[in-house]
Amino acid sequence: MIIPEVPVNEKERLQALHDLDILDTEAEDAFDNIVEMASLACNKPVALITLLDDDRQWIKSKIGTELCDSERHEAYCAHAINSPGELTLVEDATKDERFKNNPLSLDNGRRIRFYSGIPILTVDNYPLGTLCLLDDKPGNLSEDQKHVLKKLGKQVEALLDLRIKNTELSRLREELYDHNQILKDFAGMVSHSLKMPLANMVVTADILKKRLSEAIDETDNDHLNYLKNSGIRLSDYITDILNYYDSSKESYAQSEDLDLNEHLEHVIDLLNITQDCIINLPDENVLVHTNPSALTQIYFNLLSNSFKYNDKNTVSIDLGFSENPTHYIFTVKDNGIGIPEDRQTEIFKLFTAHEMDDRYGKSGNGLGLSTVKKIVEFLGGKIWVQSEEGQGATFNFTIKK
Repeated sequence: MIIPEVPVNEKERLQALHDLDILDTEAEDAFDNIVEMASLACNKPVALITLLDDDRQWIKSKIGTELCDSERHEAYCAHAINSPGELTLVEDATKDERFKNNPLSLDNGRRIRFYSGIPILTVDNYPLGTLCLLDDKPGNLSEDQKHVLKKLGKQVEALLDLRIKNTELSRLREELYDHNQILKDFAGMVSHSLKMPLANMVVTADILKKRLSEAIDETDNDHLNYLKNSGIRLSDYITDILNYYDSSKESYAQSEDLDLNEHLEHVIDLLNITQDCIINLPDENVLVHTNPSALTQIYFNLLSNSFKYNDKNTVSIDLGFSENPTHYIFTVKDNGIGIPEDRQTEIFKLFTAHEMDDRYGKSGNGLGLSTVKKIVEFLGGKIWVQSEEGQGATFNFTIKK
């Protein structure tokens, strides 16, 4: 028996193995299927996926044996990993100097006479272990069987590479969640800290107008109005920021049956539109199963935009509904100023507003539609717009049933 040599890159090899976080994990079908195919294709009773740790050989997947691990210095695979990319074939271990008198070849309970293994390599060519075949009697492999064993070894490598990528993806997802949570907390802290001073500014402007109404001229009055309106507008902007960062999938997880037209009437009441505006509900009333708060926020924003970005004396808004086997489909069609074709994708991006001012001369802040898009996607749907400049716009959005 010859003790297997330790690879020259053993430190890096072990690090790559430990980075997989796979040692001592439960059996997995994806790996078990490969050893089963290897055993059947090569007509050998035992097939293993082995991984060589510092002092042991651990078996990730197996067929035809109850062996779970063994001493590394006894492992046939410890020799095989020293020939990366090459198939190790031992027809009769009792006649091979490397394995003669090896406890694994002498022990009648788990005797290994035939062995063939292909090293499992990382993308950096570190040999982690092998896909191997065992038999308790001498044997050989045909060229086709050798080819199959090598190809199946590549499948093991692909699974391990996918495991690394999934682990990294999970780590990045957690990191992104933590960063987003910090940003959300920061936005909330700053926004709440600003809202009170802004409210005081608006109230102070009103008080000054009343107390000094006879002492100030029209220009001073305009300045106070500008101060008040700026405070209101900035306060609304901060509210929109809070709404955007407070939107989370968990907040809209609970669904219930809603009478659509009744719900739409509730949203219309919230808008409190006092000018000429005709809003036509869907012709056929239906029950939809979704989150009521989410649907309210979506419709409130879309209806508000349809009214504000409208240059007609009478605003007309048509609400439509249809469905397919998997999704509800909603439409909001208006007779407003429309959206240029080159802006129809951009308007859903954060902080990208409509280029034109609304009917009150105010410009958007680019938060409303990005919040709507975020909510729609939380609900398993998508949103898009069809429009011609000057001819109104039709917003379509879907929600998963």
